Amino acid sequence: MNRALALVERDMRKFRRSPALLFAALVLPLVQLIILGNAFGGNIKNVELGVVNLDHGPQSVTVVERVRAVGANARTFLPTDYVDEGTAVSDLRKGVVGGVLIIPQHYSRDLLEQHRPHLVLVTDNTDRSVAGAVGSQMADLVASINAPPVAPRETPQAILDVVEVYPYVDYIKYLLPGSVTLAIFVTAMIGGGLLFIDDKSRGLHEGYMVTPITKWELILGFNLSGVIKAVLSGGTVLVLGAVVAQVPDFFQPARLLNMALMVVLTSVALIGMMFFIMARINDPLVPRAIFGVLNTLLFFPSGAVYPVAGFPKWLRVMSQADPFTYAVHGFRTLLLKDVGITAIGTDVFALTLTSVVVLGGATLLFRRTL
Repeated sequence: MNRALALVERDMRKFRRSPALLFAALVLPLVQLIILGNAFGGNIKNVELGVVNLDHGPQSVTVVERVRAVGANARTFLPTDYVDEGTAVSDLRKGVVGGVLIIPQHYSRDLLEQHRPHLVLVTDNTDRSVAGAVGSQMADLVASINAPPVAPRETPQAILDVVEVYPYVDYIKYLLPGSVTLAIFVTAMIGGGLLFIDDKSRGLHEGYMVTPITKWELILGFNLSGVIKAVLSGGTVLVLGAVVAQVPDFFQPARLLNMALMVVLTSVALIGMMFFIMARINDPLVPRAIFGVLNTLLFFPSGAVYPVAGFPKWLRVMSQADPFTYAVHGFRTLLLKDVGITAIGTDVFALTLTSVVVLGGATLLFRRTL
């Protein structure tokens, strides 16, 4: 054990003296959390909406006034008047406006004569988020126009009441579990895998081979030092990210203990996986070539950025075999829900099983000969 701890001490000294590594492991995941957390998931606002009123009757004026009311209050879109629809649609194609509302001729007359006139909303469907937000707001506006001044007597009907179990969750809170897992993974890649291969290429492992240290002690030392670095990185990003995202009741002792367990389990699993991949690699260019692909294959299918329920079937199968998935789900459950460790039993089991498999595999693949 003393020989394994000597390896740990050496690796921790290198980690402490590498500001670039500390920056990549701690700062970059936090920057990603802040930027992506505020760039995604917000309500669409201030979309320029072209309004072409070809009717100018009293009923069309009502439509224009309601559109302007939305622009002054909800601000989903900001109306801009156009004289003809050709110019408005041309500006839509150029990206000057995000949508065009066309009030056709004789709209007021047809509405009064109950001929069901059609308002036309032209949207730029290359941006489905903006098009959906504008379309949804316009549907609500048209529904309010069609509502009778006095509600008629109706037969009893079923009504759906939607109750949210938890307070409103900002996207930055939703993204935080993925950022914590990413911080651990970056440390596993750079502070574990890359340093391991660099030591090999510099001949440092040859020095280990002439000592009485066993293969198991080498694996234990390498993985233990990597886990310590990953726990420090993941714990730091977790605490700072929770403060930035304003996670409620974060510092409750029981909650902190559960999250500490998740940080340790995730660190062991990802560090072990990295050494399992690197055990037989000697070329220092290989890990640099595969890390970008590996990040894509693990991070995005995990549900860190978008719910797994929205994935196609083949990608869902892939996510089930991804240890990132269980780490992200475990962190998200503990951070955003008022539950205990029993709620993440599957995640704990999956990460533990991953750790056992990859550490056992790394031990079998590791050669103690040159």
